[in-house]
Amino acid sequence: MSEGQGFDEKTKEIVDSAFTSEIIKVIVESNSYDKPPDDVLQYLADNITFKVKKVIQEAVKFQNKSKRLKLTSRDIDHSLKVQNVEPVYGFSSSDFVPFRNASGGGREVYFKEETEVDLEDIISQNLPKIPLEVTIKSHWLAIDGIQPAIPENPPPISKDMQMQEVASAFANPAVCEVNITDFSQDNKSQLKDIKTKDSKDKKKVEDTKKLDFGKQEIKRFKPLVTHELSVEQQLFYKEITEACVGSNEVKRTEALNSLSNDPGLYQLLPRFTTFIAEGVKVNVGQHNLALLIYLLRMIKALMENSTLYIEKYLHELIPAVITCVVSKQLCPRPDFDNHWALRDFAARLLAQICKHFTTPTNNIQSRVTKALCKTLFLDKAPAASHYGAVAGLAEIGLEAIKVILIPRLKNESDLILEAMENPSEKDAAEHLQALLVKHASIAIVKTRSPPDLQHQYMAEFGYLGGLIYNKVIQLRISLSQAKTPTTPNAPSILAK
Repeated sequence: MSEGQGFDEKTKEIVDSAFTSEIIKVIVESNSYDKPPDDVLQYLADNITFKVKKVIQEAVKFQNKSKRLKLTSRDIDHSLKVQNVEPVYGFSSSDFVPFRNASGGGREVYFKEETEVDLEDIISQNLPKIPLEVTIKSHWLAIDGIQPAIPENPPPISKDMQMQEVASAFANPAVCEVNITDFSQDNKSQLKDIKTKDSKDKKKVEDTKKLDFGKQEIKRFKPLVTHELSVEQQLFYKEITEACVGSNEVKRTEALNSLSNDPGLYQLLPRFTTFIAEGVKVNVGQHNLALLIYLLRMIKALMENSTLYIEKYLHELIPAVITCVVSKQLCPRPDFDNHWALRDFAARLLAQICKHFTTPTNNIQSRVTKALCKTLFLDKAPAASHYGAVAGLAEIGLEAIKVILIPRLKNESDLILEAMENPSEKDAAEHLQALLVKHASIAIVKTRSPPDLQHQYMAEFGYLGGLIYNKVIQLRISLSQAKTPTTPNAPSILAK
């Protein structure tokens, strides 16, 4: 390729005039070097011009191969790589040209402009954040060929596999997996000693006696048995349970984070659920409010763990939560201790369980609603238990309030009036009254249209009718103000 081939004559002239001996002289002097001889300056100018032309020629080739009309910096980089020259990194700058031109006295001078910086502007700026120190964390990928269950490693058994295991076990939970070849002649006689209580069990034993104890192999479903724990898992279980119910809030937070994030807890899950269920039974009897709150927080943390299949342990968790909702007494001094917060938290947790785990086959929500209604319809139950039942039904949804609570309001009014006369029940009656008025008013506003008549409310809801009427009127006024369009002369609440 001849010199200049690949770009037009105008570009060639620009390149030839870009690097002259005068320009090289200015560059040398700007870097605080002595002026070299003129022949050296001319040699440098010619050499640089040749190198630049060569780079541009190769870059134009990449431009043409890419079928582009504009030469880009990427083409220059490719051109430098082809010539075994390291590309220029970080050549972009906010200033177009670092040199400035000044003329005077018949001579042009090029110089670098130095900008003035105000120290006050620098001092007033916010200091940047201190960068984090570089740390190295190590963890075991495998120990003796076994992958440990830690957050850094994937879960050894996925949630789908746990679900399949449970489904297969529920198909025939009474029969375990038996390998008949393992029976010896001495073990055969043990089958004759099996005693049954009903005819079905006797029939199963007779069928078992008729089996051929040769080399047959009968594969049946596995039972719902817990896994054996290693020493490390036993220590982990001990530390987690002690931290969750201990007095150290920092350790409790770390333990709850581990329960909600650790992917290897599927073997410990049956132990945790049993610990929670038994703990609720004991502490409800002892009226230990703090430990009941800690146990419910453990349930919430386990539900947040996406790697655990909790459905097969709901038969232990749901009764524990319902107990904290409707129990007669949860603390030694109900008038002073805030056991209402525990009932509200347990009601929200119960509604969350119904939302996530209800299926057409298990009907968890309908069964939970039935259990709460059993307490609600019991007139002899204390006001605190009625409060818990109302809180649980209200958390389940608007339909439960409309179908169950609103028709029950007149009976609850009589119960509240009766409880108000008892000094020990007065505080519970006031909390129950406020809760009923709150949820019933919201449901009435959403399901009934005006007009609202106070005497109708009193006749339908009894003592609570007047309070509900006032609350409904307030809600309707606030809704109407919120829907009113804003104007410059009459700003609405939404504008504020």
